[in-house]
Amino acid sequence: MTETSARYKRVLLKVSGEALMGKGSFGIEPQMVEAIANDVADVSRSGVQVCLVIGGGNIFRGVAAAAKGMDRAQGDYAGMLATVINALMMQNALERAGIDTRVMSAIQMSSIAEPYIRRRAVRHMEKGRVVIFAAGTGNPFFTTDTAAALRANEMECDVLLKGTQVDGVYSADPRRVPDARRYDELSYMDVLSRDLNVMDATAISLARENRLPIIVFNIHAAGAFASVMRGEGRFTRIIETA
Repeated sequence: MTETSARYKRVLLKVSGEALMGKGSFGIEPQMVEAIANDVADVSRSGVQVCLVIGGGNIFRGVAAAAKGMDRAQGDYAGMLATVINALMMQNALERAGIDTRVMSAIQMSSIAEPYIRRRAVRHMEKGRVVIFAAGTGNPFFTTDTAAALRANEMECDVLLKGTQVDGVYSADPRRVPDARRYDELSYMDVLSRDLNVMDATAISLARENRLPIIVFNIHAAGAFASVMRGEGRFTRIIETA
């Protein structure tokens, strides 16, 4: 990927924790982390400023724990720690690919990650470093999708990309409903009114209020991130319509 072929200058990539499981049902598959890191490295080398938010659902999910009787806030804090583990794994894979990387945490843990400071994060990206935002927003009751929308707006990103396990937004899970309808483009209100399972309502509303475009694509397809940067491949755009 060349610098002239990229359509965006600064982007935030949201990767679900489940995307790191590969074919497993729990935990982290190193080969999958490496594959995603190589795709991110390719985009970063082209001159695009990249930051990431990674979920923690492959390790711990606060909502699920709360459903089984755990205190919701306590469960969410445990989930935030899971995102830090994933961020460190991604940092290691990116640095093995030759990309300078910083992990910034919304919860202070100075021995393993920098504290999140907006201006410092912007400066890191201006120097060509990939920044990984860990620990969500640092507050319970907010998902990593909301953290991604928040950080993308704070970083003044051109677009928020969500890497999922399917090639866009569907009316239902296409892995369970073979005849589910796939959308090439949607408005924020389409997503909210149709209750489409893309991102939570808070994240969509944050994007809508700030006119932040969202692109949903299959993170597991080889080179998919770089393809989306060129406006190629299969994906769904969520934008403000006239």
